[in-house]
Amino acid sequence: MIHRFANIKPAAWLAAFALVLPVALPVHADEPEVTGVFVFADIPLKELQNRVLPGSLPEDRGILLGGTGSDMYRVASDPANVFYVLTDRGPNGLIQVDGKKRRTFPVPEYTPAILKIRLDAPDKVEILEYLPIVSESGKPVTGLPALPRDETPYDYAAQQQLELNPNGIDPEGLVRAPNGDFWIAEEYGPSILRLDGTGKVVKRYVPEGIEWAGADYPISGVLPAIYEKRKRNRGFEGLAISPDGKTLFTVMQSPLHHPDAEAGDRSRHVRILAFDIATETPVAEYAYLLEPAVEFDPESPDADEMKLSGAITLSATELYILERTDKVAKVYSVDLAKGTNLLGTTWDDPATSPSFEAVTDLAGAGVVVLPKTLIVDLDALEGMPDKIEGIALADGETMAVINDDDFDMNDATFDDKGAFTGLGSKSKVLLIKLPNLRKP
Repeated sequence: MIHRFANIKPAAWLAAFALVLPVALPVHADEPEVTGVFVFADIPLKELQNRVLPGSLPEDRGILLGGTGSDMYRVASDPANVFYVLTDRGPNGLIQVDGKKRRTFPVPEYTPAILKIRLDAPDKVEILEYLPIVSESGKPVTGLPALPRDETPYDYAAQQQLELNPNGIDPEGLVRAPNGDFWIAEEYGPSILRLDGTGKVVKRYVPEGIEWAGADYPISGVLPAIYEKRKRNRGFEGLAISPDGKTLFTVMQSPLHHPDAEAGDRSRHVRILAFDIATETPVAEYAYLLEPAVEFDPESPDADEMKLSGAITLSATELYILERTDKVAKVYSVDLAKGTNLLGTTWDDPATSPSFEAVTDLAGAGVVVLPKTLIVDLDALEGMPDKIEGIALADGETMAVINDDDFDMNDATFDDKGAFTGLGSKSKVLLIKLPNLRKP
């Protein structure tokens, strides 16, 4: 299912895929510096998806690709300006009906995709590959909720209920293994998915005990059962792979709703899970402590606004972790070797009280949280967009970040014919020079 654009005469929209906005900031040599800003162009969803999967997307309501970017990843052997970019689940929003918010999917046939792009600074981006994510039989997985425990999907006007899709994914984290397989972390299950090099799902790994019927690919319930208690829309958000390609590190976006939603929303305790690729089983679990919301972002002092997103591995135990609100983002380094392994302990037992999320003194409970070192305060850099979701290393001095503008669906409206009217918001890739940055 790979669609290669090499040796193909570019269409007008492809030539305009990105605008590069050069940034010149007066900084000291030892301070972070934004060296490039790449803005995704307006590409019709229907034109892009149907180019690879003919007839799979009958109507896009005028919604464009330009505003999506869930994660990015660079293969170490690739040039420093070549990245894989993961799209979100598709255009979606919330509309209030009879006092309750309904989750809308204006383009329910849209399927998430992996883009391989090359940044040719200062004025060109080339699409090298476009890989829609498909099931074992080649059908688009779509971004629709998979199980009744997820949100109920509605059409663009929040009037017509849509069917669930057991193949559906909400992809947020992306890596590529040395053998060419892609791995994705997603929020619905939460689950981890193995894809082959063409974007076809090989297997989906979900929490133990979840009943998952009707998927067009194998389902394996090997993740800790307690992960089923993830907050809705706050499942796995970040994904990293060890330098030897043997271990995945997947990051929960928020504390679990355990023992209940109130405790989870107040908690600052987030779990990071290590997953062995060869044995297809979790091998470790670690405690990450979110910063106090009022100190991290005084404008959003609600603890529930704090989240984890992207992740990068530096060694077998060292990670970069992206911690954020929608407005403020910072990157920290952590060392897994210095934290307590929670896997298989009482903290994975739903009967433990107080729970890992609710306990007030982790140190007193014998849990050593991962020590953190601030690498960069992204909010301090001029021109940084909101909702940074992905990070990658371009080289030994440069970090790339990407934001997710949700297909320009924020404050979006539809006319009486269902045509989309957005604000023109677009996702961006920024290159940031960080002196003495470590690379794997």
